[in-house]
Parts: sequence; C-alpha cells; structure tokens
Amino acid sequence: MKSPDFDNSPSKPTRLLLAWGSLALAIAESLCVAAVGLSGMRVVLGLTSLLAAGAGGPARGLHREAVRIPLLTVGAIGAMVSLLLLWNEERLRRNPAAAWRMRPLTPKQRRQRWLQAGLAILTLLLVAAELITHPWFHREL
Repeated sequence: MKSPDFDNSPSKPTRLLLAWGSLALAIAESLCVAAVGLSGMRVVLGLTSLLAAGAGGPARGLHREAVRIPLLTVGAIGAMVSLLLLWNEERLRRNPAAAWRMRPLTPKQRRQRWLQAGLAILTLLLVAAELITHPWFHREL
C-alpha cells in the first residue's frame, strides 16, 4: 500500500527567509565575537604601552607615535560621540512634543547613563593627561 505523499517542505519564500535569516544571525554572532576579541586586544595594547613607557628607553613597538596618536584620537572621538548621543537623547526626551509618550527612566537605565557619561569623561581626562604628561616622561620638552 502506498502512503499518502504529503508535501511538508516549506515554500521557496520561506526557505529563502530562513536562509537569509540564518546568514544575518551568523553575521551578528561574528560581530559579537569580534567585539569580544577586540576588547582583549585593547587590553594587550594598553599593557604593552605601559611596559614600553616603563622601560625608560626610546619609544619602540606599540608605543610609537604612529600607533599611540591614532589610538588616542579614536578613544577621544568615541568618548565625544558617546557624550553627544547622551546629550541629544536627553534633549529629545525634554522636547515638549515628546511629553505624551515619554516614560520615566528606570533606576537601571539611569545608572547605565551615568556610567556611560562618567566613562566617556574619564576617557577624555585620561587622553588629556597622556597628551600633557607624555613629553615629561620621555623628555621631549
């Protein structure tokens, strides 16, 4: 006896959606892995710069101006963009046109914003301190 032939396979648009959705999720996962890996690289770069600065000799390796200045620039720009986005979000929240749909921030959201602003300001202070004190420690006055 022949069993009934039920076509339970998804249609072509559904298969395409599943395939592209899987690809999108794989890309998102790879971005997450890249972010975690880059944060580790940031620690390595910082430690090698610290070790090179403590060596007392001429700047070599990752402590060279060609590496140090671009990294300081990227850090400062990132901190300023972060502060700009926080300011713009607060400006939009205080807009009278948004009053009807605005919900108060949860304590967790408030803490996150304070932490983000504090870390951005700390980053800018550290960049300024590095730019001011670097010539002192390397006798480039």
